[in-house]
Amino acid sequence: MEKKLTTSSGAPYFEHQDSQTVGERGPVLLQDFILQENLAHFVRERIPERVVHAKGSGAYGKFTVTNDISQYTRAKLFSKIGNSCKMFARFSTVGGEKGSADTARDPRGFALKFYTEDGNWDLVGNNTPVFFIKDAKKFPDFIHTQKRTPKNNLPSATMKWDFWSLNPESLHQVLILMSDRGTPHGYRHMHGFGSHTFSMINGENERVWVKFHFKTEQGIKNFNNEEATKMAGENPDFAQEDLCKAIENGDFPKWKLYIQVMTEEQAKEFRWNPFDVTKVWFQAEFPLIEVGEMELNEIPANFFAHVEQSAFSPSNLIDGISFSPDKMLQGRLFSYPDAHRYRLGVNSHQLEVNRCPFAVNNYQRDGFMADSKDYGDAPNYFPNSFDNIKPDASYKNFEYELDSNKVANFNRNENDDDHYTQPGLLYTKAMNTEDREHLVHNIIQSMKGIDGPKRDEIINRQLCHFFRANVELGMKVASGLQINIDQNTLSHAKM
Repeated sequence: MEKKLTTSSGAPYFEHQDSQTVGERGPVLLQDFILQENLAHFVRERIPERVVHAKGSGAYGKFTVTNDISQYTRAKLFSKIGNSCKMFARFSTVGGEKGSADTARDPRGFALKFYTEDGNWDLVGNNTPVFFIKDAKKFPDFIHTQKRTPKNNLPSATMKWDFWSLNPESLHQVLILMSDRGTPHGYRHMHGFGSHTFSMINGENERVWVKFHFKTEQGIKNFNNEEATKMAGENPDFAQEDLCKAIENGDFPKWKLYIQVMTEEQAKEFRWNPFDVTKVWFQAEFPLIEVGEMELNEIPANFFAHVEQSAFSPSNLIDGISFSPDKMLQGRLFSYPDAHRYRLGVNSHQLEVNRCPFAVNNYQRDGFMADSKDYGDAPNYFPNSFDNIKPDASYKNFEYELDSNKVANFNRNENDDDHYTQPGLLYTKAMNTEDREHLVHNIIQSMKGIDGPKRDEIINRQLCHFFRANVELGMKVASGLQINIDQNTLSHAKM
């Protein structure tokens, strides 16, 4: 049966391509409301672009529990092996605009939404286990350096390296970014990380600290710098196309979820602040524990409705999983929901991709795009004498004591300013010879773009960080930039 062409209010109409005019050649009539409706909607089709993670891809899938971790968490999802739930994943680049290339040198967002019986759980991470900064206060300044300069609206290697060189805590992530891991071969061939430290609370009301790791079952595969640049010109949507084609062909990408677990006692004795997102926990000390498998098997029917309007926040937690004192995480708990309220509206949680498929009972009402099907004419206040919504005491917040009642703007750990040990180990232990060669090459190519009157100052400041992480790394970068390093400079840099 044929469908009738209608207005947005459902009224059928015929003339879709020809405006009403005065005579055959006369001016257009204001009364042609079809013309008005279509044009008015058209110029409002675009919503504000994400400030970060603007270019992305997404897919639905399924998560299945494969190992019992109920000793660590009371979350119902993990209560037994075989439990599963529907999920949605969005992958993205971080700094580029919507039209930018998928193969740009950039971290990749790895945002996951699990539709569980206890509500939606969002794990919003990256394809790297660390980040550039450890405090959310620095985030706006950092992102400004990854975007475009106010003067000429062009990307600037100068401001990137200026910021990085002035914030040595960024070194760990910078080395990962400048390696081939900064240009993954699409989204299917990269790992994903929650990055932050989170907590789990079990049925005995005991807490442990955890980190989440998603290991790709497709195997790690990266572009080198030249391959990534070439692909950016040939197919800037490579990662989107690769993901869609794989799923359409039934080659469903999969990742295994693992956790690392640290007790509260271990956290107190850990060499670094365990809540510092610029540091990792060594797997030799805190081994990976298998949890489950994620499979992506469905491309959304409409990209805008599902991928563009998907909204993730680390504040979307479920009972049994909670936050930590990680300063970056604490800032994101506010910033992400606030960004969605600006970009999508206060009722973005009612959109299909964000909606919890199970019961939602609260007293939030009205606002732009409000949908009343969950609550109808029910009371909008609590307590009341009319509904049967009752708080469940079994979901009480985990109670804990704070380390201190002193307000401070600094971290407690004496090794917080050790920004070099882990990057040095990354270079010497985690990378092979080819990885190190590509890393040095990519750093040199990027730092060659530093210009202006502060060029030498910025380069020398960053070289000091490289030397402190590993002398060989510093010397190779200096040589590639044709910077002469004398013994006095080297001794000072290593101090």
